[in-house]
Amino acid sequence: MNLALSLRTARHLGTAALLLALPLAYAQPAATAAGDNPYGIGALWQQSDVVARSVLLILATMSIGSWYVIVTKLLEQLRIGGHARTAASSFWDAGTVQAGAGKLKETSPFRDIAEAGLEATRRHSGLHANVDFNEWVDLSMHRATERVQRRLSIGLSFLATVGSTSPFVGLFGTVWGIYHALTAIGLAGQASIDKVAGPVGEALIMTALGLAVAVPAVLGYNFLLRRNSAVMDDVRDFSGELHAVLLGSAATAAA
Repeated sequence: MNLALSLRTARHLGTAALLLALPLAYAQPAATAAGDNPYGIGALWQQSDVVARSVLLILATMSIGSWYVIVTKLLEQLRIGGHARTAASSFWDAGTVQAGAGKLKETSPFRDIAEAGLEATRRHSGLHANVDFNEWVDLSMHRATERVQRRLSIGLSFLATVGSTSPFVGLFGTVWGIYHALTAIGLAGQASIDKVAGPVGEALIMTALGLAVAVPAVLGYNFLLRRNSAVMDDVRDFSGELHAVLLGSAATAAA
Protein backbone atom coordinates (compact mmCIF):
# COMPACT_ATOMS: atom_id res chain seq x y z
CA MET A 1 0.00 0.00 0.00
CA ASN A 2 2.80 2.41 0.78
CA LEU A 3 4.38 1.68 -2.58
CA ALA A 4 1.10 2.37 -4.42
CA LEU A 5 0.63 5.60 -2.44
CA SER A 6 4.14 6.70 -3.31
CA LEU A 7 3.58 6.01 -7.00
CA ARG A 8 0.34 8.00 -7.03
CA THR A 9 1.99 10.89 -5.20
CA ALA A 10 4.90 10.95 -7.65
CA ARG A 11 2.50 10.82 -10.57
CA HIS A 12 0.50 13.78 -9.19
CA LEU A 13 3.66 15.78 -8.53
CA GLY A 14 4.92 15.10 -12.05
CA THR A 15 1.63 16.25 -13.55
CA ALA A 16 1.71 19.45 -11.48
CA ALA A 17 5.28 20.15 -12.50
CA LEU A 18 4.36 19.65 -16.14
CA LEU A 19 1.42 22.04 -15.85
CA LEU A 20 3.64 24.66 -14.24
CA ALA A 21 6.31 24.25 -16.86
CA LEU A 22 4.00 24.63 -19.87
CA PRO A 23 3.20 28.37 -19.36
CA LEU A 24 6.87 29.11 -18.82
CA ALA A 25 7.77 27.22 -21.98
CA TYR A 26 5.27 29.22 -24.04
CA ALA A 27 6.06 32.54 -22.36
CA GLN A 28 9.80 32.32 -22.92
CA PRO A 29 9.70 32.52 -26.74
CA ALA A 30 7.15 35.33 -26.57
CA ALA A 31 9.33 37.32 -24.21
CA THR A 32 12.33 36.70 -26.37
CA ALA A 33 10.45 37.72 -29.48
CA ALA A 34 9.15 40.87 -27.78
CA GLY A 35 12.52 41.81 -26.39
CA ASP A 36 14.60 40.95 -29.46
CA ASN A 37 12.32 42.21 -32.23
CA PRO A 38 14.51 42.46 -35.35
CA TYR A 39 12.01 44.74 -37.09
CA GLY A 40 10.69 48.14 -36.12
CA ILE A 41 11.79 51.74 -35.86
CA GLY A 42 14.70 50.90 -33.55
CA ALA A 43 16.06 48.29 -35.91
CA LEU A 44 15.42 50.62 -38.85
CA TRP A 45 17.52 53.34 -37.21
CA GLN A 46 20.37 50.98 -36.34
CA GLN A 47 20.51 49.31 -39.76
CA SER A 48 19.88 52.39 -41.94
CA ASP A 49 22.43 54.57 -43.67
CA VAL A 50 22.92 58.33 -43.60
CA VAL A 51 20.12 59.06 -46.09
CA ALA A 52 17.51 57.00 -44.24
CA ARG A 53 18.49 58.52 -40.91
CA SER A 54 18.29 61.98 -42.42
CA VAL A 55 14.76 61.23 -43.60
CA LEU A 56 13.80 60.09 -40.12
CA LEU A 57 15.29 63.24 -38.57
CA ILE A 58 13.48 65.45 -41.09
CA LEU A 59 10.16 63.77 -40.32
CA ALA A 60 10.80 64.10 -36.58
CA THR A 61 11.62 67.79 -36.99
CA MET A 62 8.48 68.34 -39.05
CA SER A 63 6.34 66.59 -36.46
CA ILE A 64 7.78 68.52 -33.51
CA GLY A 65 7.54 71.81 -35.39
CA SER A 66 3.94 71.25 -36.46
CA TRP A 67 2.79 70.34 -32.95
CA TYR A 68 4.63 73.37 -31.56
CA VAL A 69 2.86 75.65 -34.03
CA ILE A 70 -0.53 74.06 -33.32
CA VAL A 71 -0.21 74.45 -29.55
CA THR A 72 1.26 77.97 -29.56
CA LYS A 73 -1.23 79.35 -32.11
CA LEU A 74 -4.14 77.81 -30.22
CA LEU A 75 -2.95 79.47 -27.00
CA GLU A 76 -2.54 82.77 -28.83
CA GLN A 77 -6.07 82.55 -30.21
CA LEU A 78 -7.39 81.84 -26.72
CA ARG A 79 -5.55 84.89 -25.37
CA ILE A 80 -6.97 87.15 -28.07
CA GLY A 81 -10.42 85.78 -27.32
CA GLY A 82 -9.92 86.75 -23.67
CA HIS A 83 -8.81 90.24 -24.74
CA ALA A 84 -11.94 90.52 -26.91
CA ARG A 85 -14.18 89.73 -23.94
CA THR A 86 -12.32 92.27 -21.80
CA ALA A 87 -12.68 94.95 -24.48
CA ALA A 88 -16.39 94.23 -24.86
CA SER A 89 -16.99 94.50 -21.12
CA SER A 90 -14.79 97.46 -20.15
CA PHE A 91 -13.70 99.51 -23.15
CA TRP A 92 -17.05 100.87 -24.30
CA ASP A 93 -18.06 101.96 -20.80
CA ALA A 94 -15.17 104.45 -20.57
CA GLY A 95 -15.75 108.16 -21.04
CA THR A 96 -13.10 108.58 -23.74
CA VAL A 97 -11.21 106.39 -26.15
CA GLN A 98 -7.96 107.08 -24.32
CA ALA A 99 -9.49 106.06 -20.99
CA GLY A 100 -10.88 102.90 -22.57
CA ALA A 101 -7.50 102.01 -24.04
CA GLY A 102 -5.95 102.42 -20.59
CA LYS A 103 -8.25 99.69 -19.25
CA LEU A 104 -6.87 97.16 -21.71
CA LYS A 105 -3.67 95.20 -21.19
CA GLU A 106 -0.54 96.32 -22.97
CA THR A 107 -0.36 92.98 -24.78
CA SER A 108 -3.92 93.30 -26.06
CA PRO A 109 -4.25 93.81 -29.83
CA PHE A 110 -7.40 95.81 -29.17
CA ARG A 111 -5.33 98.35 -27.27
CA ASP A 112 -2.97 98.60 -30.25
CA ILE A 113 -5.93 99.32 -32.52
CA ALA A 114 -7.31 101.94 -30.13
CA GLU A 115 -3.92 103.64 -29.83
CA ALA A 116 -3.52 103.56 -33.63
CA GLY A 117 -6.86 105.33 -33.98
CA LEU A 118 -5.90 107.96 -31.40
CA GLU A 119 -2.54 108.48 -33.08
CA ALA A 120 -4.30 108.96 -36.42
CA THR A 121 -6.50 111.71 -34.98
CA ARG A 122 -3.45 113.51 -33.58
CA ARG A 123 -1.37 113.18 -36.76
CA HIS A 124 -4.00 114.52 -39.13
CA SER A 125 -1.92 117.60 -39.90
CA GLY A 126 0.65 118.75 -42.42
CA LEU A 127 0.56 116.66 -45.57
CA HIS A 128 -1.78 114.20 -43.86
CA ALA A 129 -4.34 116.99 -43.64
CA ASN A 130 -4.77 116.74 -47.41
CA VAL A 131 -6.29 113.30 -46.88
CA ASP A 132 -9.90 113.09 -45.82
CA PHE A 133 -10.13 112.55 -42.06
CA ASN A 134 -12.41 109.56 -42.47
CA GLU A 135 -10.07 107.85 -44.93
CA TRP A 136 -6.98 108.69 -42.85
CA VAL A 137 -8.39 107.15 -39.66
CA ASP A 138 -9.70 104.14 -41.57
CA LEU A 139 -6.27 103.60 -43.16
CA SER A 140 -4.46 103.77 -39.81
CA MET A 141 -6.84 101.35 -38.11
CA HIS A 142 -6.77 99.03 -41.11
CA ARG A 143 -2.99 98.81 -40.76
CA ALA A 144 -3.33 97.92 -37.07
CA THR A 145 -5.93 95.27 -37.88
CA GLU A 146 -3.75 93.77 -40.59
CA ARG A 147 -0.85 93.53 -38.14
CA VAL A 148 -3.03 91.38 -35.89
CA GLN A 149 -3.97 89.15 -38.82
CA ARG A 150 -0.35 88.75 -39.91
CA ARG A 151 0.64 87.80 -36.38
CA LEU A 152 -2.10 85.17 -36.24
CA SER A 153 -1.05 83.78 -39.62
CA ILE A 154 2.56 83.19 -38.58
CA GLY A 155 3.26 79.46 -38.61
CA LEU A 156 0.28 78.42 -40.72
CA SER A 157 2.42 78.31 -43.85
CA PHE A 158 4.73 75.88 -42.03
CA LEU A 159 1.78 73.59 -41.29
CA ALA A 160 0.68 73.75 -44.92
CA THR A 161 4.21 72.92 -46.06
CA VAL A 162 4.51 69.98 -43.67
CA GLY A 163 1.09 68.64 -44.64
CA SER A 164 1.92 68.72 -48.34
CA THR A 165 5.56 67.55 -48.31
CA SER A 166 5.90 65.05 -45.44
CA PRO A 167 4.15 62.19 -47.34
CA PHE A 168 6.63 62.64 -50.18
CA VAL A 169 9.54 62.71 -47.73
CA GLY A 170 8.31 59.43 -46.25
CA LEU A 171 7.81 57.99 -49.72
CA PHE A 172 11.37 58.92 -50.63
CA GLY A 173 12.59 57.08 -47.52
CA THR A 174 10.53 54.04 -48.51
CA VAL A 175 11.92 53.99 -52.04
CA TRP A 176 15.45 54.37 -50.72
CA GLY A 177 14.95 51.58 -48.18
CA ILE A 178 13.41 49.18 -50.71
CA TYR A 179 16.26 49.87 -53.13
CA HIS A 180 18.87 48.98 -50.54
CA ALA A 181 16.86 45.98 -49.34
CA LEU A 182 16.58 44.56 -52.86
CA THR A 183 20.25 45.26 -53.49
CA ALA A 184 21.22 43.37 -50.35
CA ILE A 185 18.95 40.47 -51.27
CA GLY A 186 20.43 40.35 -54.77
CA LEU A 187 23.96 40.25 -53.39
CA ALA A 188 23.03 37.53 -50.91
CA GLY A 189 21.36 35.45 -53.64
CA GLN A 190 18.41 34.55 -51.41
CA ALA A 191 14.84 35.63 -52.10
CA SER A 192 12.97 33.79 -49.36
CA ILE A 193 10.06 35.49 -47.60
CA ASP A 194 12.05 36.08 -44.41
CA LYS A 195 14.74 37.88 -46.41
CA VAL A 196 12.26 40.08 -48.27
CA ALA A 197 9.52 40.82 -45.74
CA GLY A 198 11.75 42.29 -43.05
CA PRO A 199 13.67 44.93 -45.06
CA VAL A 200 10.66 45.88 -47.17
CA GLY A 201 8.48 46.16 -44.06
CA GLU A 202 11.04 48.43 -42.42
CA ALA A 203 11.13 50.60 -45.53
CA LEU A 204 7.34 50.95 -45.50
CA ILE A 205 7.59 52.41 -42.01
CA MET A 206 8.87 55.58 -43.68
CA THR A 207 5.61 56.01 -45.58
CA ALA A 208 3.59 55.43 -42.41
CA LEU A 209 5.67 58.03 -40.56
CA GLY A 210 5.19 60.53 -43.38
CA LEU A 211 1.42 60.11 -43.18
CA ALA A 212 1.52 60.29 -39.37
CA VAL A 213 3.26 63.66 -39.68
CA ALA A 214 1.05 65.00 -42.48
CA VAL A 215 -2.38 64.22 -41.03
CA PRO A 216 -2.06 66.28 -37.79
CA ALA A 217 -0.46 69.13 -39.74
CA VAL A 218 -3.34 69.31 -42.24
CA LEU A 219 -6.01 68.99 -39.55
CA GLY A 220 -4.26 71.59 -37.39
CA TYR A 221 -3.95 73.98 -40.34
CA ASN A 222 -7.67 73.79 -41.17
CA PHE A 223 -8.64 74.05 -37.50
CA LEU A 224 -6.47 77.10 -36.83
CA LEU A 225 -7.55 78.75 -40.07
CA ARG A 226 -11.21 78.54 -39.07
CA ARG A 227 -10.46 79.87 -35.59
CA ASN A 228 -8.41 82.71 -37.07
CA SER A 229 -11.46 83.78 -39.06
CA ALA A 230 -13.58 83.86 -35.91
CA VAL A 231 -10.94 85.82 -33.98
CA MET A 232 -10.48 88.32 -36.80
CA ASP A 233 -14.25 88.88 -36.92
CA ASP A 234 -14.06 90.16 -33.33
CA VAL A 235 -11.06 92.33 -34.16
CA ARG A 236 -12.70 93.86 -37.24
CA ASP A 237 -15.95 94.49 -35.36
CA PHE A 238 -14.01 96.35 -32.67
CA SER A 239 -12.08 98.33 -35.27
CA GLY A 240 -15.24 99.32 -37.16
CA GLU A 241 -17.06 100.45 -34.02
CA LEU A 242 -14.01 102.39 -32.83
CA HIS A 243 -13.73 104.05 -36.23
CA ALA A 244 -17.31 105.26 -35.92
CA VAL A 245 -16.65 106.52 -32.38
CA LEU A 246 -13.58 108.46 -33.48
CA LEU A 247 -15.46 110.08 -36.35
CA GLY A 248 -18.31 111.00 -34.03
CA SER A 249 -15.90 112.44 -31.46
CA ALA A 250 -14.17 114.51 -34.14
CA ALA A 251 -17.50 115.80 -35.44
CA THR A 252 -18.58 116.75 -31.90
CA ALA A 253 -15.30 118.54 -31.24
CA ALA A 254 -15.58 120.43 -34.53
CA ALA A 255 -19.14 121.48 -33.74
